This record gives sequence, C-alpha cells and structure tokens, in this order.
Amino acid sequence: MEELDRITQRPGIMSGKACIRGMRVTVGMIVGQIASGHSIDELLADYPYLGREDIAQALRYAAWRAEERDILLASA
Repeated sequence: MEELDRITQRPGIMSGKACIRGMRVTVGMIVGQIASGHSIDELLADYPYLGREDIAQALRYAAWRAEERDILLASA
C-alpha cells in the first residue's frame, strides 16, 4: 500500500481539507492549478516552499480520491 507522507488533514487548518505538510496549501488548489494549465515548474516557481514531491503526492491523493483506493496518510 502506498503512503502519502506529505498529505495532512487537521480540523484547524483549512477546515480539515487535505493539505501539503500542514501548510495552508490544499490538494484542491494544486490540482486546480494543474487543471487550469499551469505546469509543475510554474507551481514550483510561484510557491517556492513546495517541492516536486509535494505536487506529485497531491496529484496521487486526488487520483486516489477519484478511484477510492486505500492509501496511508501521514498522521497529523
């Protein structure tokens, strides 16, 4: 089973939405930017505190939610 150690969910951060490493950057924001045509390199330039693996895990998490597969999340 795949583990997503950079995706966290905490009730007090962004209303419990899936975020990157406890920051106020949601998986939905990342996926939305990619869906709008932004490249990963553009996201990395616009959000220098994100890493390539953060974006990759956000996309994997979104794919899992769409497919409803079991993935371990990092405990917050």
